[in-house]
Amino acid sequence: MQNPPPVQTAPAPAPGKSSTGLDENIAALLSYIFGWVSGLIFFLIEKDSRLVRFHAMQSLLLNILAIVIGIVIWVITVVLVLIGSQVSGIISTLVSLIATLVWVVLIIGIFIAVIMCLIKAYQSQYFKLPIIGNFAEKFSQK
Repeated sequence: MQNPPPVQTAPAPAPGKSSTGLDENIAALLSYIFGWVSGLIFFLIEKDSRLVRFHAMQSLLLNILAIVIGIVIWVITVVLVLIGSQVSGIISTLVSLIATLVWVVLIIGIFIAVIMCLIKAYQSQYFKLPIIGNFAEKFSQK
């Protein structure tokens, strides 16, 4: 018996070039690598590729959102620890433990979001994060 012939699959489409001189998927991926800085740089210098502009804006918005949420959590934690220390040391300790758990969840969530975005950007796919993905799409079309 002979083996059946191999199934031929269509070759993956070649990524287009961006105005930066890089392939679109590489430029989109790089917009996530250095956080808001690389997102801002690629958003400002990219003129042609919607994919690169979208991922650059999403990177920028994701990092700004993470910073804002981090500041809000930090302020709430400090206020609650100060109030808890006036009432009881156990309350202060409990607030500290809960705040640590919230920080860990926030950091893991951001890490997972960035990894997903990196993978999808390299695959030349539009991957919209909840809420900020719609804003990134709107801002990248201008």
